Amino acid sequence: MNKSRLEAFSDGVLAIVITIMVLELKVPAHSPELSDLRPLLPVFSSYVLSFVYLAIYWNNHHHMFHTAKHASAGIMWANMHLLFWLSLVPFTTGWMGENHFAPVPTALYGVVLLCAAIAYFILQGAMIRRHGRESVLARAVGRDIKGWTSLGLYLIAIPVALVLPWLAGVLYAVVALVWLVPDRRIERALSESSD
Repeated sequence: MNKSRLEAFSDGVLAIVITIMVLELKVPAHSPELSDLRPLLPVFSSYVLSFVYLAIYWNNHHHMFHTAKHASAGIMWANMHLLFWLSLVPFTTGWMGENHFAPVPTALYGVVLLCAAIAYFILQGAMIRRHGRESVLARAVGRDIKGWTSLGLYLIAIPVALVLPWLAGVLYAVVALVWLVPDRRIERALSESSD
């Protein structure tokens, strides 16, 4: 099956998810002072963190699908699974921001991030099974220490959020920083395979 429809659909879903998130940012009514924005800082900071996460997923999704020749039914369902978890990001972002990074919303935010990461692993595995252990993606990913480390940090951050939500927020930001640059492993593997 052609992969272009899957990529276009994924791009559309992520664009809608980002749009929903930005619509949650409410402007202070009849309040022209800069100081009136201070109460919105938790909402805005949760938006920025989530926007960065969605940008990371979009970039890495694009890189990963650049290695694929075609999509199978398994890949399409794994992709829908990933999109499901990413579609919950606006809800948990809004809840966490509106409640000033309270413990339960911050932990639930981490659960959604963890589930999205697991879904990404499943999608990656489906693509490797479809294209083979010698495929560009399989060679690029290797043992995926970066991915496993991210899962570990989420598993630490979720219970920490219930006690020290600010520390969980720092851990979520650390994972985002690790992934901020698109996965160079795929770019290297693609250039090696074209040589």
